[in-house]
Amino acid sequence: MTPSYRSRATQVIDSHCHLQSLSAEEIESALEEARSLGVGGFLVPSLRLEEAEKILSLCHRHADVWCALGVHPHEASSWTPEHQRELAGLVSDPKVVAVGECGLDFYYDLSDRTAQERALREQWELAIDCDLPAIVHNRDSNEVMLEVLADPCFAGLKGDFHSFAGGLEMALQLVPRGLYLGFSGMVTFKRAENVREVLSAVPRDRILVETDTPYLAPVPHRGKPSRPAHVIEVAARVAAELGLTFEDLCETSTRNFFRLFPMAAKS
Repeated sequence: MTPSYRSRATQVIDSHCHLQSLSAEEIESALEEARSLGVGGFLVPSLRLEEAEKILSLCHRHADVWCALGVHPHEASSWTPEHQRELAGLVSDPKVVAVGECGLDFYYDLSDRTAQERALREQWELAIDCDLPAIVHNRDSNEVMLEVLADPCFAGLKGDFHSFAGGLEMALQLVPRGLYLGFSGMVTFKRAENVREVLSAVPRDRILVETDTPYLAPVPHRGKPSRPAHVIEVAARVAAELGLTFEDLCETSTRNFFRLFPMAAKS
């Protein structure tokens, strides 16, 4: 049975969903399902530039789908000057509202750490040059991430540290820089007290909600692929943790989304 808080009158945006990982039929089904439950928009970040064509085609077919283009830290070993030039051309598309997903991942270390930092810096440089926010992946890399952020050339960086699990101390370093934090299905996990601690401590005007589809499905879907519709459960748990109504949380997170990604309101 559909929970009572799911209403078409209440719109929420999934600020991070990798729809490109699904087949064409699965994408259309996932969008239809989510829209029927009140999801009003979807931001699709790339993991590698080879996905750009598929993602942009998807965005241009759907008015409520936008994207970020960039190279994930897992793919950073492949980053070249040619990639930077290619990305610079791609982000001129009006459906591209951010650069990313880019960042550092020292947990899996699937790319050399030096390569990860180089790709991150060059993508952030492009984001600033193009006046776009960045969507940032940060796992077990707080120290180096803060060192990069401290570079004066990134003083004006705007961005979303998506699916944030970096701890309260890190969050309190990011928020004064004007950065936003994305909360995913992890907020529902029994052992994710660190995520809920951050949620209760950061300003409400810096909070986004997301699914990270197909990863991190919230309880009660944990262990299954996540879907954009699951942002409803994420938003409901975030609202409960903050003592807000579901409607108020949706309004707040949607307002935050368009403040950080103003190009989405224009495309």
